[in-house]
Amino acid sequence: MATSSQDDDPNRNTNTEMESVERIFESKKVPPWQKQLTLRAFVVSFILGILFTFIVMKLNLTTGIIPSLNVSAGLLGFFFVKTWTKFLDKSGLLKQPFTRQENTVIQTCVVASSGIAFSGGFGSYLFGMSEVIAKQSNEANFEQNIKNPSLAWMIGFLFVVSFLGLFSVVPLRKIMIIDFKLIYPSGTATAHLINSFHTPQGAKLAKKQVRTLGKFFSMSFLWGFFQWFFTGGNDCGFASFPTLGLKAYENKFFFDFSATYVGVGMICPYLINISLLVGAILSWGIMWPLINEKKGDWFSADLKSSSLHGLQGYRVFIGIAMILGDGLYNFIKVLSYTLTGLYRQFNDKKTKGEPVTGNSSPDLPSLSYDDERRTRLFLKDQIPNWIAIVGYLAIAIVSIITLPHIFHPLKWYYIAAIYVFAPVLAFCNAYGCGLTDWSLASTYGKLAIFVIGAWAGGSNGGVLAGLAACGVMMNIVSTASDLTQDFKTGYMTLASPRSMFVSQVIGTAMGCIISPCVFWLFYKAFDKFGLQGSEYPAPYALIYRNMAILGVEGFSTLPDKCLMLCYIFFGFAILVNGIRDLVGKKRAQFIPIPMAMAIPFYIGGYFAIDMCVGSLILFVWSKVNKAKAAAFGPAVASGLICGDGIWTLPSSILALARVNPPICMKFLSRSMNVKVDKLISP
Repeated sequence: MATSSQDDDPNRNTNTEMESVERIFESKKVPPWQKQLTLRAFVVSFILGILFTFIVMKLNLTTGIIPSLNVSAGLLGFFFVKTWTKFLDKSGLLKQPFTRQENTVIQTCVVASSGIAFSGGFGSYLFGMSEVIAKQSNEANFEQNIKNPSLAWMIGFLFVVSFLGLFSVVPLRKIMIIDFKLIYPSGTATAHLINSFHTPQGAKLAKKQVRTLGKFFSMSFLWGFFQWFFTGGNDCGFASFPTLGLKAYENKFFFDFSATYVGVGMICPYLINISLLVGAILSWGIMWPLINEKKGDWFSADLKSSSLHGLQGYRVFIGIAMILGDGLYNFIKVLSYTLTGLYRQFNDKKTKGEPVTGNSSPDLPSLSYDDERRTRLFLKDQIPNWIAIVGYLAIAIVSIITLPHIFHPLKWYYIAAIYVFAPVLAFCNAYGCGLTDWSLASTYGKLAIFVIGAWAGGSNGGVLAGLAACGVMMNIVSTASDLTQDFKTGYMTLASPRSMFVSQVIGTAMGCIISPCVFWLFYKAFDKFGLQGSEYPAPYALIYRNMAILGVEGFSTLPDKCLMLCYIFFGFAILVNGIRDLVGKKRAQFIPIPMAMAIPFYIGGYFAIDMCVGSLILFVWSKVNKAKAAAFGPAVASGLICGDGIWTLPSSILALARVNPPICMKFLSRSMNVKVDKLISP
């Protein structure tokens, strides 16, 4: 647990001075916070926000696995503005040079904007309200539990709930960053990256990385375009290529030639990808074929394949049990770390006779040069606490009045109850994220589903109320941890907390418009959207809706023996997590992660194979040239993800224009091919 202060290291000052980052930038003046917020920064952020929203939306609606895009956002932001300022400089028109503070503003704005595509629930709770998903649930799908997507209410809902988390953690920024010295691994890594871009050596490397990203972006985009020509029907094209044989294809084991998931596999840790593959083998390779043999005994043989009273029910609910078991374990674990860490921090402060809160500065002369400079600038531009309190209360009042008009079963007192506890949960999530780099936003959302759903009751629209409450809670705790990550990045790049806050607010506002519009494009463009087996099945939408049904109706909806299996896998997830923590980090890297194992239970193993191919490429590359793989691996992965992701825009436009692919490439068994030949032969 990385909570120890640098003050414990007797050699700290010597080592830090030798490797001082801020001494490199000592001659460069830090612009005031207003000048860190430039028009060009927000224009670039808007363009990149659209790009990354398409990527996150595609991932959300296919598997729900979303890697960190901070590196890509920082790199592309640096490239675009650096190119523009270089052009203006040569023309003699440059008024303000490009600084690392402005780069941080861009990265913050882009990640805030595209983050709404996840926290907005377009692949989970929000789309789970729709009639498309309700029909697949076969339960509780009467009118008061259905809310079909519409641009107007989605944009209104996001504007009402997405800003509350920002105001909830503003008063705690000094405690988190200065007093407790929380690590925030992703925020720290992003800051190191941005700092390196703005050194002469880093700028040269960034230029090469952007060139590599552009090359693989073009290849990925053209590959997506090429594949499109062969998808002129159901189950056609390279995405339905039975690479491991037809029997394996029936059980969702095949390589689907997705550049996106090969790229995601290169970014995700090896253990995540192996865990996905193990989960796919356990479920689709062993369990589902065995349970399917019980057809007619455990469940009726006459049920449709999509019925949750049949095999589909086992796939969905056992997966939910593993997700909840993993979530519960990690919730208790992170909460215990949070409480233990807080106790130690407060105890240390009392022992040393130092205040934990307030406006007093730390003992700056005792800090290293880097920490001293960063702390002075971080404390210089304070955000008044009254702004945070007034902002929180004003938005809370507006949402308490507004949300019941959008979701009728969500009563005003349910929302008020959430807002009473939300700041505490937002703090816990932000603090836990600082220790572990793990945001538990979706876990808090699931907690709201069960609590509010059960409170409302099935006859009073409890399913819809639970899903809407999930959205309120997820948005608060997710944006709270995102903002504290950004404060850490800003602290290490000397970007003002005010510019970070304003950038996050503007990025969030952009996301509240961009994300619903991108989702609407997907929703209108693609046939069978949200259905299992389609191009965009939105698996988590069905999972979240069924969690809401469980919260309202209990276990009566489960097929025979399913509850027993759910208990077993719930316990299995807790046991495996416990073993992983007991054996230590070195051995834990060989034990699969239950949360990752659960994802293929419903979706299948095809994307896990893609991601393992990505891991294999990076592994071999690292063995051949470790330094080059470390420097250019993220750029290659980002290019593959971005190119394939942005192809969804022209493919959506083609689908809306009813321009269909000319060829259907399909694979049949020999016996089926003979029958087809006889049928079409004269």
